[in-house]
Amino acid sequence: MNTGNKAGLSSKDTSNRSVGGAASRGDELALPTTAPIVRPIRNVYCIGRNYKLHAAELGNAVPSEPMVFMKPSHALTWLDGQHTLSLPLHKGAVHHELELVLRIGRQVESGMTADEVVDGLALGIDFTLRDVQDELKKQGHPWLAAKGFLHSAPLTPFMAYPGTEATIHTPFQLKLNGNTVQQGAASDMIFNFDELIQYVAIHYGLGEGDLIFTGTPAGVGAVQEGDTLELLWNGACAGKGVIQTTEVK
Repeated sequence: MNTGNKAGLSSKDTSNRSVGGAASRGDELALPTTAPIVRPIRNVYCIGRNYKLHAAELGNAVPSEPMVFMKPSHALTWLDGQHTLSLPLHKGAVHHELELVLRIGRQVESGMTADEVVDGLALGIDFTLRDVQDELKKQGHPWLAAKGFLHSAPLTPFMAYPGTEATIHTPFQLKLNGNTVQQGAASDMIFNFDELIQYVAIHYGLGEGDLIFTGTPAGVGAVQEGDTLELLWNGACAGKGVIQTTEVK
């Protein structure tokens, strides 16, 4: 299977399975048991500083409105247990940022809620070249070099959206070499799903095939070559990958 390092990556979908059966418990990665529904992915929106403790850990102010940036579709790749994650570790610290990812299933109009427009849910990582980002901030430059490199947005296979009420109270975690380094729940977000969807739709447009990385809880940190990352939804493994170094000139 292609790792999705090109525009037009399509989303793997396990929505024909129950949410509770989306992944098995323990170390074994549960992949879709039937052929995935293929949907093209279009825009990849990301939300910064959407958890107070994460903003605090990096010494950043809590935003008064959603902080939106974007990643290229080329940054997407799958956390399906079949591929390594090639990252430019030679450029400085690469930090993991675990996130819930919403997939939009229709054109969003004013007043629509997440329950009306979201058709898929995944876990993802917003990999960030932290040293590069810090330098870009000092210079007042855009973050693309720190946030948009190849493989900087890995995703687990999508599951059916279980509804906002169920989603916000379900814990999610990131394990690094078997140790939990990030954990959270959407109920801790500064801006909730409905607020994010309406904000992005009003300011930039939001429609079928768009993704929203909804922000990361506290606990971000650096990864090293050979590290194993495991993403868990309600204690069950949803995706995993192993870090390797790639040289990008």
